[in-house]
Amino acid sequence: MEAKTVLRGITWNHSRGFVSVVATAQRFSEIHPQVEIIWEKRSLQEFADAPIQGLAEEYDLLVIDHPWAGYAAHSQALLPLQTIMPADFMRDQAAHSVGHSHASYIFDGGQCALAIDAATPVASYRADLLERHGLEQPRTWRDLLALARQGRVIMPGIPIDTLMNFYMLCATQGEPPFVDDEWAVSDDMSLDALEQLRELASLCPKSIFDWNPIAVYEALSRRDDFVYCPFAYGYSNYARAGYSDNALTFDDMVDIDGRGRCQTTLGGTGLAISSRCKNTEAARDYAMFTAGGEIQRTLFFENGGQPGHRSAWEDAEVNRRSNDYFRNTLPALDRAYLRPRFPGYLHFQDHAGAPIREYLMRGGSGPQVLAELKRLFEEAKKLYAG
Repeated sequence: MEAKTVLRGITWNHSRGFVSVVATAQRFSEIHPQVEIIWEKRSLQEFADAPIQGLAEEYDLLVIDHPWAGYAAHSQALLPLQTIMPADFMRDQAAHSVGHSHASYIFDGGQCALAIDAATPVASYRADLLERHGLEQPRTWRDLLALARQGRVIMPGIPIDTLMNFYMLCATQGEPPFVDDEWAVSDDMSLDALEQLRELASLCPKSIFDWNPIAVYEALSRRDDFVYCPFAYGYSNYARAGYSDNALTFDDMVDIDGRGRCQTTLGGTGLAISSRCKNTEAARDYAMFTAGGEIQRTLFFENGGQPGHRSAWEDAEVNRRSNDYFRNTLPALDRAYLRPRFPGYLHFQDHAGAPIREYLMRGGSGPQVLAELKRLFEEAKKLYAG
């Protein structure tokens, strides 16, 4: 009797991140009875913070965030997938990328993960409440501030989200941060973006500073006092019947002073294989199964996943079952800003949100906040220099 191959995977603790891969693992094992795949989960914060080096020593399969790509290349903790996967499969993945999702896992020529999940901050609202109160969906930044003055707007305010929104405001207004992995935003733009965020945050409840996107969507879908969120990493689950008390409608973002709609900061997740994996053929076959267009449009989506394959975003049935979440937000994904991925970047990301959040909460000196951001960036650049 052939010995069973057991693969262990680690993902994040949400229906979107966990149930989707458990479902694909179950079906894969039904087709390949000699392979068993066991998925474990970690919190969303641990997903953002935990170094992949230790995880790659313990698990065969890892669901990761693309800013780890540079560290993965430096540490060689993950397999370069282009060396083990068929070229035609990789071409299909690139051709069906949602925005920069596929390319976001490429660093120094190595593909460290497959983009099984695509996301960026998008707008969301309660259509029933807008109608009840005679309100309109905001179309401009000025409209957004007017609605916020009525106490109807919420957004995530924890450090990582405030940092991503800082990137968004700079990029939308013509100065994307970190061009060629160098600090590229002028002082004037940086200070303007901080002030724009501070003004909007001052019109939102103080509780937002403890809320991540999931907490925002829980409040928006369960309560009747808030009607609109201008930008939070999208979760199509909340647009689906039966998932929450009240389904949300998702859409593209507001226009900022004629500069165009917000260019938010790309998120999403990728499926990676540890360099220590002893059964790379089984791991490769499962990864291809999960990331392929057919499974992404069906089994993965049907079990709460938010696909990374473009064919799913354009699929009529997927959109019918998600209140057009994917069709409505795809333009935002296609123009989303791609974060740096150099090996030390995550040091900056881990620490730079806190001074911005503090400024939004309590005010203070914008130039001092900017000086701290620049200091943290220089620290990050030096971490793996040479």
